[in-house]
Amino acid sequence: MWDEMGLITFSITAGTAFLLQTMEPTISAVVDEHSTFRTDAVGRAVRSIASVMMWVYGGDEALLEADRLREMHKTLNTVDGQGVRHTALSSGPWAWVLLTGTYAFVEGAEYFSRRPLTEDEKEAYYQENLQLMRNFSVAEKEIPDTYAEYIRHFEDVVENHLVPTQTTRDYLRLTKSLPLPPAFPRVLLPLWRALTAPVGRLQYFATIGTTPEVARRKLGIEWTAKDERNLRALGWVIARAVPLLPERLRYFPIAYEARRLERDRQRLRKLIDLRPR
Repeated sequence: MWDEMGLITFSITAGTAFLLQTMEPTISAVVDEHSTFRTDAVGRAVRSIASVMMWVYGGDEALLEADRLREMHKTLNTVDGQGVRHTALSSGPWAWVLLTGTYAFVEGAEYFSRRPLTEDEKEAYYQENLQLMRNFSVAEKEIPDTYAEYIRHFEDVVENHLVPTQTTRDYLRLTKSLPLPPAFPRVLLPLWRALTAPVGRLQYFATIGTTPEVARRKLGIEWTAKDERNLRALGWVIARAVPLLPERLRYFPIAYEARRLERDRQRLRKLIDLRPR
């Protein structure tokens, strides 16, 4: 996670995780009522990415961030149109948020890294993710022990529990056409649309392409062999372009500063260990 999670390519498949979350009935109902993704899509995405960076690179404050999010979600409850009550911290939905991140991370490596993860690397990453889930007080009954068990659980949830929701459709619509941030004057709307349209199309394409076929089928979205080839070609370019960027640009700011600070600490430790005595 330390090496990979903070890369800017994380944002490409973060949308896939959110899509899978909004297909979970409880998460969809809570997001539908409480999330700002319809009115402040960019702000919500920026805050979400910053929070994820804290989980991995925040040091001791990573635990405080997990506690903050659990406290914030305590009151995010709702009743859907069928009269079913949904609570954000229900064990299954709460776990699903973290479990979708595992899928998105592996898919990101599949398409947007120089090579996919090996089976051993997937297992090693998943074992790191187990600690992350425990930091968030995910119920142990919701946590598969191994990556192979996780895959079986993930596929079962996608096949038998996820449903097409209006929340998901709204999210996909807004991904293609990012709304103007609330703080921006309306006069900038034409310029905003011109600047963000290519980004939105790319994000939508990557999100759909890295979504499981079963979920795409439920949403009625077609993905052709040509689409797959185009996504692979796009991924090939990104995988070779990103490593050429300076570290400050390859990583999100929190991740970059944390990695820089850790190197400084290691250099200081080495000098202390080698000091004359």
